[in-house]
Amino acid sequence: MAGIAGTCSSGVLFRSRDSGGNGFSLGQHTGLRAGDSIQTASTKPRSSRFVCTPAPKCRTIKAMGSTLSTPEREKDPKKRVVITGMGLVSVFGSEIDTFYNKLLEGESGISLIDKFDASEFPVRFAGQIRNFSSEGYIDGKNDRRLDDSWRYCLVAGKKALEDANLGTEVLENMDKTRMGVLVGSGMGGLTAFTTGVEALMKKGYRKITPFFIPYSITNMGSALLAIDTGLMGPNYSISTACATANYCFFSAANHIRRGEADIMVAGGTEAAVIPTGVGGFIACRALSQRNHEPQKASRPWDKERDGFVMGEGSGVLILESLESAMRRGAKIYAEYLGGAITCDAHHMTDPRSDGLGVSSCITKSLEDAGVSPEEVNYVNAHATSTLAGDLAESMIGHGLGAAGGLEAIATIKAITTGWLHPTINQDNLEADVTVDTVPNLKKKHEVNVAISNSFGFGGHNSVVVFAPFKP
Repeated sequence: MAGIAGTCSSGVLFRSRDSGGNGFSLGQHTGLRAGDSIQTASTKPRSSRFVCTPAPKCRTIKAMGSTLSTPEREKDPKKRVVITGMGLVSVFGSEIDTFYNKLLEGESGISLIDKFDASEFPVRFAGQIRNFSSEGYIDGKNDRRLDDSWRYCLVAGKKALEDANLGTEVLENMDKTRMGVLVGSGMGGLTAFTTGVEALMKKGYRKITPFFIPYSITNMGSALLAIDTGLMGPNYSISTACATANYCFFSAANHIRRGEADIMVAGGTEAAVIPTGVGGFIACRALSQRNHEPQKASRPWDKERDGFVMGEGSGVLILESLESAMRRGAKIYAEYLGGAITCDAHHMTDPRSDGLGVSSCITKSLEDAGVSPEEVNYVNAHATSTLAGDLAESMIGHGLGAAGGLEAIATIKAITTGWLHPTINQDNLEADVTVDTVPNLKKKHEVNVAISNSFGFGGHNSVVVFAPFKP
């Protein structure tokens, strides 16, 4: 999330530097009609929050996809999907406004790890959550047993329900068979898994806790949230690495569109800032090693970037049919217009050099949303500050499976506040980047249509489209 400094997303406003006008157009990694072309930089593909125009030193890629007719948005209130609640757990705390205000200020939440002894690790910093409290959301006995990933999920999910005025008393009088949960995780209960393996290796199988398997598997966040709230509709998880949360939004919205649910609790959760998680990504050679100045380590599109910064947390939205929201008088933050998912079918960790997997995903998302490329004037980019992919979370670190959830909340806050958070640490921008990446300082901007991108190991691409709600 470039521009969200530290959430695996980047906010970029794409405006031509040469046009001299106020028009916006979508270029690199955006969807075009079949037969149109996409101009991409001759080096590496990038995705960011942006609207861009063709840059110099480019090569042309033919857009693949079906011919687009005049876009038409959904009008049926049973199929229109709106956002009526948001909840999160982040390095900046668990309050939405605090989270976004710190992003707007360009504050970095990256610091040295003290959750475990990282002194022998070549990477000793992360977007580590501190002073987390589940009081009022998880009972003490379960709180002590649960993996942090599920603790974050339960708190973010319940806070989102509260925000949507769907607390316990209200839920008692609703048809909970029409309400589902779809919160995914890229890594699952990594602490629970690590602890179980250590018990097996050191003391034998008899010392493995009976919670080892249940608290390790990736579906447990959705399951536990449903158990606590009684939501009996569609319930499962999706695990597509860093694209997880967007996949969950896309699938949850489609349950509503197909008439299978009225309300879906959807998002992502992750808690991988532990020795196993940090050590694993070090082995992948994916992390920045800027230990001497960790707050400047995540620097999307900057020439000095050297890898991403790990983060953790959870981001959850309440997606609801417009009919249901209006019937109960819910406040509406924004509208989910559509989305898409594709695969690079190329490499486990490296993106396609031609950007086709991403560009086709954006094309499909705009088709699904009934939106033309010209309508999009904000892209929350999955810019993590890696050399190959340059997806970027400059302020809170890369939240892995939770990244898309936190990015979506930041995107919706950009819509509702009219302010874009900056992409911090941009001191020496790559020459090929000719778009407005909202560098270092927040920017006032009225969002017309926004897209939020998330891409994950395995070549998983996902794009979701949001816009201000208009009755």
